[in-house]
Amino acid sequence: MDFQLNDEQRLFRDTLRGFVDKEIVPVARDWEQSGRYPTEIVEGMKQLGLFGLAVPEEYGGLAADTVSFALTFEEISRGWMGIAGILGSHSVSCFMLARHGTEEQKARYLPDLATGKRRTGIALTEPGAGTDLQGIRTVARKEGDEYVIDGTKMWITNARYADPLPVLVKTDPTASPAHKGMSILLVEAGTPGFEVTQDIGKLGYKGTESCEVVLTDVRVPASQLLGGVEGRGMQQALSSLETGRINIAARSVGIAQRAYDEALNYARERTAFGQAIGEFQAVQMRLAEIAVRLQAARLMTYWAASRIDDGVRMDTESGMAKIFASEQALACATDAMRIHGGYGYSTEFEVERLYRDAPLMSIGEGTNDVLRGVVAKALLAGKATIR
Repeated sequence: MDFQLNDEQRLFRDTLRGFVDKEIVPVARDWEQSGRYPTEIVEGMKQLGLFGLAVPEEYGGLAADTVSFALTFEEISRGWMGIAGILGSHSVSCFMLARHGTEEQKARYLPDLATGKRRTGIALTEPGAGTDLQGIRTVARKEGDEYVIDGTKMWITNARYADPLPVLVKTDPTASPAHKGMSILLVEAGTPGFEVTQDIGKLGYKGTESCEVVLTDVRVPASQLLGGVEGRGMQQALSSLETGRINIAARSVGIAQRAYDEALNYARERTAFGQAIGEFQAVQMRLAEIAVRLQAARLMTYWAASRIDDGVRMDTESGMAKIFASEQALACATDAMRIHGGYGYSTEFEVERLYRDAPLMSIGEGTNDVLRGVVAKALLAGKATIR
């Protein structure tokens, strides 16, 4: 049992840390408040090869181990969680394409996705279907050697930059159970009838767009059916969301780390009644609690990531890590805000952004309440053992 990163992982983390401290931390607050798109940061991530995290080496990607994958999202989220969203949706989609795509699809898209020349996301959620993906209404009817898609998707990250955008559809709306009639189609940018209609306003998670996408008589070749076989879309999407939960858990650790850093520095520098506020026991208790929550979340996230690298199915482990880490992120951000007092509520300090970003972590890639049910069912069925 080894709780240390190996030499390669430490070097990778240190490179990421330097990039975040130089390119993201100095501009995050101002760019987030002004709504400026982080074009330069995206270019920097391309140079580091980060868009190829989940792409196999044979297609020019990094084929990163899962612990390094987690380190990436932890470090970037420490700087600005919204930036991690740009890379997160792209990576989940690349993982899905690499695992389930046909040889032709992988050869066509993965080399450019690895460099960031192409970017992607994943279109699952709809206005009336979030957690209940079997309730989607977007349909694709087969006409000759084409599919014709009609429907609306919501909350789609990278929608304005995705090429292609994998879209979850019903190719057989009458199938029972519904998931047997669901498929994923790869829709290329510029396809007639494919329209990004609006960016959705959000409390936090800024820096990346979250969009409504409308598909009206969108025609795509049958060769764009992911994997080439109908009826596997739900399984393909869910398999990618397992790694997505490591992504969210790691982002949560990044938020918690930044909350700790900001709270510790403020406790050392801020004075009251003639001494640094860190000398007061009440502040010390909050600092200690943040540190305990942070380190516990980090260890659980790395544990779940390492289970994937060991070749073990980890849907239960990733769900547990995502539940725990996301709730610690919010608790740490809240305590950091309390340590800052009134300044914690000011947009001149970092902690108010952390406080706005943290709640999304309990929603993304499956709400925590739903994941608790998933974990419990696995335990009851004997598919996971805790001992």
